[in-house]
Amino acid sequence: MSRVLITGATGLVGGHLLRLLNDDPRISNITAATRRPLAAEMAKVSNPHDPQLSDALVQITEPLDIVFCCLGTTMREAGSKEAFVLADYTLVVDTAITGQRLGATHMLVVSSSGANSSSPFFYTRVKGKMEEALIAQQWPRLTIARPSMLLGHRESQRFNESLFAPLFKIMPGKWKSIQARDVAQAMLQEAVSPTHEGTAVLDSRELREIAGHAGDR
Repeated sequence: MSRVLITGATGLVGGHLLRLLNDDPRISNITAATRRPLAAEMAKVSNPHDPQLSDALVQITEPLDIVFCCLGTTMREAGSKEAFVLADYTLVVDTAITGQRLGATHMLVVSSSGANSSSPFFYTRVKGKMEEALIAQQWPRLTIARPSMLLGHRESQRFNESLFAPLFKIMPGKWKSIQARDVAQAMLQEAVSPTHEGTAVLDSRELREIAGHAGDR
């Protein structure tokens, strides 16, 4: 029975993952730290919340086994480079620090295809630096999910995703778009039945395969 922390539970992948965690008998307690209160109560979920997510994380004191981070935004949604770095780097690292403070030994995070700290593109460069910061924390287990374009229902549709979705649906291998629920399913499966020690990086093809095998059980 695992005790977990999740941030990003109000997002596309995080929303699916929160429901999966709540329904899974292998998960005993879920702490979902959010900026705003969750829309609905769930049996296993406690919900520390604060507009400053870092302040919600400070409130958490119960021991943890596993940490999930599904935080992520776009430059358009963030509104500035500083706000993007806060959401996709700083708060991700804060989530990891909270997990280690409370004894967690496995961190699972949603990153992005193309993440690279040397990338000429700001978005993928920040994602790459975030990954490097987590690796430097020397987790016994660190699972980095690098999905391609995510598919699923959003409250507000992202323009670039609407524009390029048809293309990404026909791209091969790791570049092919993936359902957000498959990313969530794969993360849960890797958490409860880990297949690696140290750091593992999973692209869309691998995430889809893990989710498919989990669905067969």
